[in-house]
Amino acid sequence: MISLNNIMIMRGSQVLLRDVSLVLHKGQRTGVIGRNGCGKTSLFRVLDGELPIEEGELFIPSGLRIASMAQETPGSSRTALEFVLDAHLEFRRLEEEMLQAEESGDDNRLAHLHSEFEAIDAYDITHRAETLLSGLGFSTEQFSNPISSFSGGWRVRLNLAAALMCPSDLLLLDEPTNHLDLEATVWLEQWLQQYQGTILLISHDRTFLDSVIDNVISFEGDGLDLYKGNYSAYEKQRGERLALQQAMFEKQQRRRAEIEDFVRRFRVKASKAKQAQSRLKELGRMQDIAPAHIDSPFKFQFPDPGTLPAYLLQLEKLAIGFDAPLVENITLSIRSESRIGLLGFNGSGKSTLLKVLSGQLEAMAGDINESKKLKLGYFAQHQVDELDSHATPMQLLQKVDQKCTEQEIRNFLGGFDFRGGRVDEKIGIFSGGEKARLALAKIAWQKPNLLLLDEPTNHLDLEMVHALTVALQEFKGAMIIVSHDRHLLVNTVDEFYSIHQGVFSEFSGNLADYEKWLSQQAKLEDSPAGNNKEIVKLDKKEMRQQAAARRQRLAPLSLREKELEKQMEKTQKRLKQLEELLADETLYDESRKQQLNEFLLEQGKCSSDLKVSEEQWLEVKEEIAEFE
Repeated sequence: MISLNNIMIMRGSQVLLRDVSLVLHKGQRTGVIGRNGCGKTSLFRVLDGELPIEEGELFIPSGLRIASMAQETPGSSRTALEFVLDAHLEFRRLEEEMLQAEESGDDNRLAHLHSEFEAIDAYDITHRAETLLSGLGFSTEQFSNPISSFSGGWRVRLNLAAALMCPSDLLLLDEPTNHLDLEATVWLEQWLQQYQGTILLISHDRTFLDSVIDNVISFEGDGLDLYKGNYSAYEKQRGERLALQQAMFEKQQRRRAEIEDFVRRFRVKASKAKQAQSRLKELGRMQDIAPAHIDSPFKFQFPDPGTLPAYLLQLEKLAIGFDAPLVENITLSIRSESRIGLLGFNGSGKSTLLKVLSGQLEAMAGDINESKKLKLGYFAQHQVDELDSHATPMQLLQKVDQKCTEQEIRNFLGGFDFRGGRVDEKIGIFSGGEKARLALAKIAWQKPNLLLLDEPTNHLDLEMVHALTVALQEFKGAMIIVSHDRHLLVNTVDEFYSIHQGVFSEFSGNLADYEKWLSQQAKLEDSPAGNNKEIVKLDKKEMRQQAAARRQRLAPLSLREKELEKQMEKTQKRLKQLEELLADETLYDESRKQQLNEFLLEQGKCSSDLKVSEEQWLEVKEEIAEFE
């Protein structure tokens, strides 16, 4: 049991926590949440002995083994595998002492050390380290690469592997899914579910949190609040608390109205029907969670891109890669309403494809046909580091559009929580989360009609991720997203494409299906090599059969859906015409009384017909959703 009694934590002259008391029980799995800069990492440093408390008492049981992720890893000639093994200090100690005993010929000492070696299961330790590295996306060839050869993102993965390798009773993980792809995130989630010790976890990934934690510590001002349950339970509890306050409750109602208005505006448009249904499916959940976010400092939207062409990009037999093709024969039409999620293992080519589409990298073969009205907004993982550190947020946006006034820019940046003097501060002093928000602000300011987003939630806190999710839901253009954040994907995209072993193809299932497929792939890796090909083949055949059966069942429903959408669109168009006719003041002259009555009767009938059609459409969509 770890206890904090009336503690105070400071960063410089700033008080982060004041008079805080907290008890962490053995085996507890706790998510630590709060806005960027509130003190989450500082709390971890206190528990890890790196930062002193200013006041109060901190009790940590003697002998408690604590493992945490290092923030930085300097380059060295040590290999990735050696680095991870180094984290197991007891293994390295015994290894050194055994070598000394062998050199001195001390057989008794050597026998004793072998017993200790066996007690910590050290004979299998190299395999365990390799399993960790593989799970986090490292190839077998990379095991022997020196640390100095890895980028910053890959060194973060090495730090995570080292933390998992270290024997521990308390595991402190600070944003472990940053720089992980979806596949590695799912693997880590499963690993943590099997971990036997106590977990403290800082993360912006709500799906990941929901799967791992059973308690939430929330930073509230300079205090901490403890909530029982996972992150979704926390949102509901906090929402209920905030809803008791009238002013907050009114804001909540406005949010609900905004969501319902989105559905009302777009469900009669065939091109937006899929998105509208997605919003309908999420409405119940969003109504529950909205109160937990109504005091968020973030509220922004992507500007209306204006008139959209039918197609923004058309890819024909595209090949992408560097020295050799990673993926070939990519054929895809990106429509104005396309909302695509890209799936695939690390290194499969997802980021490379976005680089090619954005013009950052040349295609190796094939054609890219762009609409003349195409306007790209590209967020890359490295983009945060490429911001001009000497510029201010104000100057950054002024370079994009010099016609806008300073006040317009200030108003816009306020939605990203850059307020007051912050808009005139140098970008170089900003945190990673602040730079990520600013990079997104710059993209939104450019009014794109196609968003290419490569891990846009990295470095963002939960409040900003929520705001980004809502903004993407309401975005009227097209988007292609690569993300490990499943909640973001579920709530913003309508179709998935995968890249696997150099093949680009549509993935017919949802994210749950993809996770099942990942689990199957993991089992295949442990299977005898001779059976792998056969099993994969059978799996793919089964998936095709399931997809064909689903399409057959959906065919009549989809046909009825389109008929109703055309009918509703026609009726709504006529209602709009009638509204314009009824706005004519001359229509109300006595001489045109008969015509007025005819229009009014037709308006009533159209309204009634539209209501019936909408109800039928919703029923059909519910039936379709059962098959998805």
